[in-house]
Amino acid sequence: MKGHSTKKDGGKLQPVALEPGLYIVATPIGNLRDMTLRALDVLQGVDLIACEDTRVSGKLLKAYDIKKPLESYNDHSAKGQRGKLLEKLAQGGSIALISDAGMPLISDPGYKLVRDCLDLGINVTSLPGANAPLTALQLSGLPSDKFCFLGFLPAKEVARRKVLQEWQSAQASLIVFETGPRLLAALKDIEVVLGNREVAVIRELTKMYEQVKRARVLELIEYYEEAGQPKGEIVVVIAPPEQKALSEEEIKNRLKEALDIMSTKEAASQVAEETGLSKKVLYEMALEIGRDEQ
Repeated sequence: MKGHSTKKDGGKLQPVALEPGLYIVATPIGNLRDMTLRALDVLQGVDLIACEDTRVSGKLLKAYDIKKPLESYNDHSAKGQRGKLLEKLAQGGSIALISDAGMPLISDPGYKLVRDCLDLGINVTSLPGANAPLTALQLSGLPSDKFCFLGFLPAKEVARRKVLQEWQSAQASLIVFETGPRLLAALKDIEVVLGNREVAVIRELTKMYEQVKRARVLELIEYYEEAGQPKGEIVVVIAPPEQKALSEEEIKNRLKEALDIMSTKEAASQVAEETGLSKKVLYEMALEIGRDEQ
């Protein structure tokens, strides 16, 4: 059994056959026009749409005049419910998995269903689209070459600080979800555990009142103490720890240690990676150390 979708060709709609399997479909995180054309094709063509909340997804489908059966699904659902979806897929059906907003599985349901599909050899396809963590990272102005997504921080202070402590030495930007009522407490714990780092608070992504506030965390704490609890959905991006400036003597000591076990070029490369200093400058320093020790 194959579902059917449609595509425009010369102004006409033509059916497009969908292969059997599970389609992981991203949905808008705020702006309905962020729905991709391919996602609409698939939602039109599948046999069934599995979603978090049928009321929320019903509004999305109505906006695009899509009439497909909806079935509520989350990873805490009874195994029997997941079993019914797997059975339909195993018989050649096509099912779209969507979340209330954004990419399914990213702090949203779907992991267990995808895992079971893969174990059973059922085809799984992802349709990329709107994603709150990555959009927030783009807007934060903070380093994006390395980042870690931690999902929602725990609601309780002790647990929240423990999570932050586990990531305090990570050489990467940290991305977390937070709620308005808990934001100020979270910022205070970030300052206690991670220090006065740069932090970006991004709320209402893709919506009319989208806002990005980036500053040192102490400045943000002061701002929200005066401005009050923010509204809307919030993503917090935390800058990686700042590299401590090393003295020339400390740099030379690191080079000497490296030169004991590797070549001049390798030693310069390793210390450059550790410190962020110029490989060329470190290579010249390593040569000088070698000459002095002859």
